[in-house]
Amino acid sequence: MEPESAQSTMRRLTRLKEQIGTWSDLAQEVSELLELAELVGAEADETLSREVESRTEEVAQRVDGLEFELILSGDYDAKNAILSVHAGAGGTESQDWAEMLLRMYLRWAEAHRYKVSVLDSSPGEEAGIKSATLEITGSHAYGYLKAEKGVHRLVRLSPFDAAHRRHTSFALVEVMPEPDEDVEIVINPDDLRIDTFRASSAGGQNVQKTSTAVRITHLSTGIVVSCQNERSQIQNKDTAMKILRARLMELELQRKEEEQSKIKGEHIAAGWGNQIRSYVLHPYNMVKDHRTGQETSNTSAVLDGDIDAFIQSYLKSTVSGQ
Repeated sequence: MEPESAQSTMRRLTRLKEQIGTWSDLAQEVSELLELAELVGAEADETLSREVESRTEEVAQRVDGLEFELILSGDYDAKNAILSVHAGAGGTESQDWAEMLLRMYLRWAEAHRYKVSVLDSSPGEEAGIKSATLEITGSHAYGYLKAEKGVHRLVRLSPFDAAHRRHTSFALVEVMPEPDEDVEIVINPDDLRIDTFRASSAGGQNVQKTSTAVRITHLSTGIVVSCQNERSQIQNKDTAMKILRARLMELELQRKEEEQSKIKGEHIAAGWGNQIRSYVLHPYNMVKDHRTGQETSNTSAVLDGDIDAFIQSYLKSTVSGQ
């Protein structure tokens, strides 16, 4: 067996053992609760009754969470995720909105105890970001975050408008599974154009005097990736290639989805013009997902990373719609 294939098999076995162990522990706890419940019935002990009730609620919550994870059974759902946020047209307004979304995902990842690395970030001219790419590491990171692919729309009173008028801004969120080294993604070196440039900070100030930033163009697909976060050109090139591999892998996944859509029905791409969610801060507070109808008026909590209800609602809808 090839070393890479063996490592992939071992990782899968480890995940399966963890899953079996979790369900076995849960079954043992249920068995203990049933025994305690019999004692409660026989002795009418109020303290014991409260303990059984409390533990039963905890088990029920764990079961709900585990049942939901069964939805995440796709080929790549258990993998780490590479998430990119791109500001739409509109200059500072959209760049500020892109940074707000980036913060939302960082807070979400923190709440779920995922590890986050910033692979690349391009600051805006005055505020916010033009784009940023994160690597989010943890169990089923891609499975959850794939629900966030698409255009996100913000309506608010602009903090950058002297007249304080209402503005609408857009940002695109891309989510890709992190490719394993053993996944075969053929990249022909002749199909790459690699450019180097000086990494810069907001306002165009050069943070390094040498050309360490790297931009890679995949000529056959037109995909362009860049990285300027690392200190060396080699590190930036390696990171850019990692992002390129993920984008090519996502492109192949989209091709397969489009083939399946010919059988299942209409396929809606996660591109401009197909907004998936609106965040309205004026004249009222509302976040609404246009795919599922899920909504809340607690906009501050959502922008602080509380997006689980939207993620779960969408993922459940994809199962029920199959």
